[in-house]
Amino acid sequence: MRTWSTARVTALAATVLAATAFAPGTTARAHAAGPPPYAACATGQLCLWAKPDFKGTRQSHELSTMDINSCTALPAGTTAQSLVNRTGRPVTTYQSAECAETGEFQTYPGDGVLLPQSPYQVRAFKVWER
Repeated sequence: MRTWSTARVTALAATVLAATAFAPGTTARAHAAGPPPYAACATGQLCLWAKPDFKGTRQSHELSTMDINSCTALPAGTTAQSLVNRTGRPVTTYQSAECAETGEFQTYPGDGVLLPQSPYQVRAFKVWER
């Protein structure tokens, strides 16, 4: 008979939680109090919120008006800490306002990703061709 250690069960639970936390339609902590954040972000948009858990001022960027493969800086003095990517294309967020890779950066797929808390202050982004 095989037994599972507490550490193994905890690791498995964490993996399952992480895998479902960003999937549309899940009931993660961030959207338990109201409509899910992707409901506020239309298909074809990248939405960024100033604060974690989709709170604070929201910025919406339409795929139809974005320069693909170009760096888009957020307005001066603003940052984002959470996002929803519904562009259908990969989006890289940058700690640097110039999309410099000397700071932190991360790429998210375009199939409805919900990121309740960025590991850094997002100051710019780049939308990629598929």
